[in-house]
Amino acid sequence: MRLKSVFVVLCGLSLIAFAGAQTKITGSAQCSKPDIEQKVDVPDHPGHSLAISQMKCTWTKPFEIAGVETKDGVDSGVADVHAKGARSQGYYVDTMANGDKAFVRWQGQDMEATSEGKWTYAGGTGKLKGLQGGGTYKGKRADDGTISFDIEGEYTLPQ
Repeated sequence: MRLKSVFVVLCGLSLIAFAGAQTKITGSAQCSKPDIEQKVDVPDHPGHSLAISQMKCTWTKPFEIAGVETKDGVDSGVADVHAKGARSQGYYVDTMANGDKAFVRWQGQDMEATSEGKWTYAGGTGKLKGLQGGGTYKGKRADDGTISFDIEGEYTLPQ
C-alpha cells in the first residue's frame, strides 16, 4: 500500500482571514503520485511495512483569504502499513499565491482507496504568522496513483 495520505491536507490549511475571528474553511486539492516513496518490510507478519513518501499537491478548489489564494504545496508523511490499511502522519507545507506559507500537521487512517484523518495548523509565515486551527480531510486514490482530497475546518489569526 502506498502512503498517500494527506496532503493533506491539510492543505487548505494555509488560509488567512480576519484577525482573531474563527473562520470556517473548505476546499479541494489534487496530489500527484509520490515523487519519493520508500518502503521497508517488517518481518513480524505478512503485509507489515513502514513507509515514507513525499508528493506535490495543487488546489482544485482553493481558499481565498484577504484576497490571497492557496496555490500548491508539498506533503511529507510516514505510515505504519498492515495488510488491511495504515496509520499515517506527516506534515504539509502550503504555499499561498503571495508566497506566504502555512504549516500543517496531520494524522489519519489509510485504506486501499481512501484516506481520512485530522489536521492542525503548526504555524505560518507572513500574514499567516500565528495561524491556529484544524479540521478533517478525506482522500480518494485513483488507479494512476494520484489522490484527491476534500478538506474542511476552521482557523484563527492573532489580532
